[in-house]
Formats: sequence, structure tokens, C-alpha cells
Amino acid sequence: MVVILGLAAFMCIFPFLYVIVISFTAEESLALNGYQLIPESWSVDAYTYLWNMRDQLLQSYGITIAVTVLGTIISVSMIALYSYAISRPQFRYRKFFTFFAFFTMLFGAGLVPLYIVVSQVLGLRNTIWALIIPLAMNAFYIIIMRTFFMRSVPESILESARIDGAGEWRIFFKIVAPLAIPGIATISLFTTLGYWNDWFNALLFIDNPDLVPLQSLLMRIENNMEFMRQNTQLGAAAHQIYSTIPQDAAKMAMVVIATLPIAVSYPFFQKYFISGLTIGGVKE
Repeated sequence: MVVILGLAAFMCIFPFLYVIVISFTAEESLALNGYQLIPESWSVDAYTYLWNMRDQLLQSYGITIAVTVLGTIISVSMIALYSYAISRPQFRYRKFFTFFAFFTMLFGAGLVPLYIVVSQVLGLRNTIWALIIPLAMNAFYIIIMRTFFMRSVPESILESARIDGAGEWRIFFKIVAPLAIPGIATISLFTTLGYWNDWFNALLFIDNPDLVPLQSLLMRIENNMEFMRQNTQLGAAAHQIYSTIPQDAAKMAMVVIATLPIAVSYPFFQKYFISGLTIGGVKE
């Protein structure tokens, strides 16, 4: 069993390690020999190429970090409060609001209404809130947290708190939230990944270069590289610029830059993540 789990873990981590190796491979070696686990020639040209545009990268990093932190706090707070309300049997309209959340998992209005609401109704175009609000609520996470609250927070504890005179807000923050840390941490991890990897909302709502998040910026860099590759015949200048770009290595370096911070933060959530997945699995 240990060997099988070790092989499974190696299969999961090997692609990322392979990407790191390719990002440090010289472009000439990639052109001649293709992708190799141990390349003939090492190089940091890909990272040097990205370092030359460090000002924009650092600014995009800041935007992504701000969106991820602020969005996670807002999203987890809204999801936790909503799911807690519909998990309590004394809430009269819990069935309606449960169906209201579940209905959005089956039917969506589509891209055009989303664009109209965010851009025209809410007026969030070219603001940081256009990257936060569309992802703030997730019906699937609401259902997960609702089940978590029902399984892990006994009603008898809450009734005792009410008898002692505690209000609903105090009950939630003093009793429910500490008991639900594994579930909240699990949802926080999923939400953080969603905000960190989001590029589509920036494509729709952000034209201001000062508000472009990291994933969208990397996508634009890759598109520019592809454009130069396809149009090198337009002139000698374009061909000269294109020939100095470590194409494949730079793409892998962008993957490393975008993935490494969130990969490093994952171990801090691992303990709660496992607890959040396994709780409720045993029925008494």
C-alpha cells in the first residue's frame, strides 16, 4: 500500500518537476532534442526574459494577491453564513433558499446577461470588484458547507447557547465557526484556487493595464509570443525579436511563476483539507 501511494504521489508531482526542468533548459537544446528530463544544456534565459518585464509582473502579482485575499474573505464569509442559515431546522425558509442555490447549479443565465449586469447595471468594468463579485458565491460550496454544518454542529449545543441568552451572531462566531474550521478551510482553499487561476473575468471586464491580474498577463504574453511566431515573415525586425525569445522555456517558466505560490501554500491547508473531506463519512 505504501508503494502504491508513493507511486501515486510521484505521478502527481512529477509533471510539475518536469515543467521546472524544461523552464531551465536552453532553447537550443529544446529545438534539437525536444523535452528531456536531464537536458544537455541548462539556461536561465526564460526567467531573464520574464525578469525584463518585472514591473508589470510584480504589479499583476499584487493585483492577483489582493483579489485572491479579498475575494476569499468575502466569498467564504457569504458562503458560510448562507449555508449555516439553511442548515438550521428552525429557519422557516430554509427549503426555499436551498432550492434557490441548487437551481443555479442546473441553470445559468449565460455570458451576455453576466456581462450586462457587471458592466452596465453594477458599473464594475475596469475595477477590481469585477474580478471579485462574479466569483463571490458558489452554489456547490454552499451545499457542501450546509452538509458540513448539519453533520458537525449538533443542534443541542446551539440550543444550550440560546438558553444562556446568546444571539445568532454570537453563536455563529463563538461556537459554529470554531467547530467548522475544517470545512471553512477546505472551502477557502477551493475559493483561493478559483480566484488565483481566474483569467476569464479579466478578459471580459478589464482593459486598464494597471488592473490586469497575473494569469491574464501571462496569457497575453503567450499570445504575443505566438503572434510574433506566426508573423516573422512581416519583417527582419520582427524575426530578430522573435529569435531572441526562449519560446518553450518561457512558457514553462510562466507556468512555474503562476503555480509555485499556490503550491507552496497548499501544505498549510492540508490538515484541514483532509478533515473537511472525511468528516461526516461515519454515521452513528
